[in-house]
Amino acid sequence: MINVTLWFEDSSLGAAQMEVYPNGMHTVIAEFLAKNQDIRCRCFTMNGQPLTEQGLNETDVLIWYGHLHHRQVDDRLVDLCWKRVLEGMGLIAPHSAHFAKLFIKLMGTTCQLSYRVDSGCEREMLWVVNPAHPIAQGIGEGFIIPREEVYREFHDIPEPEELVFISSFPGGEVFRSGCCWRRGAGRIFYFRPGHETCPTWHHPQVQRVMINAVRWAAPTGTMAFEAGPRGRDDLRQSIDPKRQGVVGDSHPLCDVLYPKS
Repeated sequence: MINVTLWFEDSSLGAAQMEVYPNGMHTVIAEFLAKNQDIRCRCFTMNGQPLTEQGLNETDVLIWYGHLHHRQVDDRLVDLCWKRVLEGMGLIAPHSAHFAKLFIKLMGTTCQLSYRVDSGCEREMLWVVNPAHPIAQGIGEGFIIPREEVYREFHDIPEPEELVFISSFPGGEVFRSGCCWRRGAGRIFYFRPGHETCPTWHHPQVQRVMINAVRWAAPTGTMAFEAGPRGRDDLRQSIDPKRQGVVGDSHPLCDVLYPKS
């Protein structure tokens, strides 16, 4: 069973979004994911039940969506999510989550991009450029989203370790729309579509991509934070876990990486 946690910003719900997603985008995504017997979902929102450290520890894949209130997200939550990704938790960041604190922290770049606002939403063609990738299975050559917000390059992200999709738009814009990375033991997938006033999450091929992405991002291994000073331990002997820790107490995330009991 893959335990999926959805964290969605709901502070900016407006009339246009409510018309398309009366109960929020996260509920639509959770519903189609949960139809699969190997996936179990829980939802958290900025204004609702808080996502806790225990909840993160019970998460295999985190889907994180933010839009207008990235700066209001608690840095402590970002640090805990960052730690869990490095330990092996998968992360899926759709659409405007490119500006989420967590995504920027994991990428190590500004994640700035260009977008067009003069004509609202337009036709998007998602092209599969890596048909052998697990996330592209069942998609064919690509698919059309009738209405979506227009993003365009340049997107300031590290070179994707695996590029699954690119998008093209009527104005000639192109965008790397399905990007994969690994950080520590965790897998990360950025998926470009998902504007809050477009019915994108009802699209069957978009849903297929997300289901594939959850299965791809599910943990395949774990990493423990055991760096730090060592005694003169013989490598043939077991190491006392009490003698392990991050480098002194000077690490800026010492309380996250190595919490005191």
